[in-house]
Amino acid sequence: MKFTNKLTILIVILIGMQAFCKGQQQDFLQHKLPSCNIKDINGKTINTSDIANDGKPVLLCFWKTCCKSPINLLNAIDEVYEDWIDETGVVLYAVSVDDVRNTNLVAPFVNGKGWEFEVLLDPNFEFKHAMNVVLIPHIFLINGNGEIVWQKATYIPGDEEEIYEQLIDIVK
Repeated sequence: MKFTNKLTILIVILIGMQAFCKGQQQDFLQHKLPSCNIKDINGKTINTSDIANDGKPVLLCFWKTCCKSPINLLNAIDEVYEDWIDETGVVLYAVSVDDVRNTNLVAPFVNGKGWEFEVLLDPNFEFKHAMNVVLIPHIFLINGNGEIVWQKATYIPGDEEEIYEQLIDIVK
């Protein structure tokens, strides 16, 4: 088989995979949050399907205390969080996926950072798996109707601007 034929086949396969993945992401979007019981850092049990913000947007960010990238994202959001609340009414839930052995490190870590957003614990990864989270940070935007309307995995500095633009788009 000639190189050009192999290249054409590869391109067709890649386009098909991209379309499939895009379709899978679209299927996931507009769905409600799954029902999992997890705890906040004060030990209160929360059912994830009940996460809401009185018709305003919610951000969910999956993170871990030992991973630099999600911490950088949460630090970047923390710097502008009050402005985001004033402009959009958003509430951020930072969902720690530290395992059971490290769960007791989360509250002191959060307090040391001075983060003002809600922090939830998912030490058994039930919520993480239900949300199909593989890479962290993984951030989800939920509209005022409780529907997942946008998501992004990984973080590079400046991504918080994209998150803000998405927030602004859904509150218009």
